[in-house]
Amino acid sequence: MVKRAIALGGGGPAAGLHIGVLEALADADITFDVWALSCIGAWVGIVYNQFDRVANKDRAEKTYQFFKNGVFRDDESYRRFPINTVFGPDWESIGKAVTNFVTDPNTYKDLWSPSSIMNAYRESMSLWFDRQPGTDGGKKLANLDRGDINGWILNQVLAPNPFVRYLTSMMYLSHVTGLSRINYPHSQFMKSINFEALKKPGTPCIFHNAWNLDAHKLALFSNRPMAQKADEKEYKGPISASSLCACSALPFVEETVRIDGVTYCEGALVDTVNFESLLEEHHTPADPLHEIWVSRIVDAKQVRKPQNLHDALANLCQLFAATVGEDDVRLFKYHVRYDPPKPGDKKWEGTVVEIRVPGHISFKWNHGNLDMGRKLGKAAAEQAIKAYKKHGELPPHDGPHFINEDPKKNDPQGWGEVLDTYHDCQKRAA
Repeated sequence: MVKRAIALGGGGPAAGLHIGVLEALADADITFDVWALSCIGAWVGIVYNQFDRVANKDRAEKTYQFFKNGVFRDDESYRRFPINTVFGPDWESIGKAVTNFVTDPNTYKDLWSPSSIMNAYRESMSLWFDRQPGTDGGKKLANLDRGDINGWILNQVLAPNPFVRYLTSMMYLSHVTGLSRINYPHSQFMKSINFEALKKPGTPCIFHNAWNLDAHKLALFSNRPMAQKADEKEYKGPISASSLCACSALPFVEETVRIDGVTYCEGALVDTVNFESLLEEHHTPADPLHEIWVSRIVDAKQVRKPQNLHDALANLCQLFAATVGEDDVRLFKYHVRYDPPKPGDKKWEGTVVEIRVPGHISFKWNHGNLDMGRKLGKAAAEQAIKAYKKHGELPPHDGPHFINEDPKKNDPQGWGEVLDTYHDCQKRAA
């Protein structure tokens, strides 16, 4: 019996890609014993596994409906309000932070700095009226570049101004750790996820990561107890609404999450595919892990040049999700191919199947992008399944093998079908 694991990586608004991947795998009757999750992959994987496994082929559609109705915004609304339905500011916390800021006597220290004001005045005079040698032997005012002007506004106009200093410190130094908050365990949205269903008999082992900001190590949360406790990572408890929010708490975008007095943020910043944890926790001589399917969903080539702040903010999370995931896969390949195993351990000789998505992926939280991602993810997974079947189900410990590393070479015909789906989606979006 083949023991399989799937790793669903981070990628924010590209959730539709994961859903399409899972739909294709269900259609092919490929199931998994272990789910290693991070960021949006954790949300998709946990929502998917809360549904009855008997109706395996319906779970992708139910997962799609969850994200369509609960997270992504309709296209018309999104055009002028480009924020998903769950990234809401915590007005209560903001109000308390502002109140504490205004009433704290320390807030008003150093707002008025006569020396800074005098230095700004002196530097302004020097910058604007320092006469430079001219071509005719005379002198003329300095020819300032736009960068010089912007720097003057920042450092000589805004920085010494007491009122501006007050507002700027209120914005950046109040006790608010993110633009939005989603960690409301008792909200109707979080209650729509049945975490108890993950504990039912027959449910695969599911774990996701988060970054422990207090201990500076990777934390793992699972629907089953884990034995792992090392310097680099540690099992912290069962999957819950708060742990799921913690695993996607991207710094600046979402507030950090406190669980049992410990503060967490997104774990995909450090590890987006959890390869090491998969082998340490779920691969033993008595119960070997034969296959790992990887759905990273993004790579660095998919990141677009930003046209506005919305695009730039999307790039903030997509670039790290892409590059960390790519590096994790490369390091894992090197490790299992060339690194000697620990004393007493046997070298892992399983199979890794990579699911790759082509082209420029849109990182928008709208229904159109969710639908496009689902189609592309399904087409990419179908191509990977073809490559897998063409390669044949290998006997255990006959490897390691890496399938679909370059799908254009391994299965050019199947990859062409994925590209056709991509171009069709692009035309529809246009």
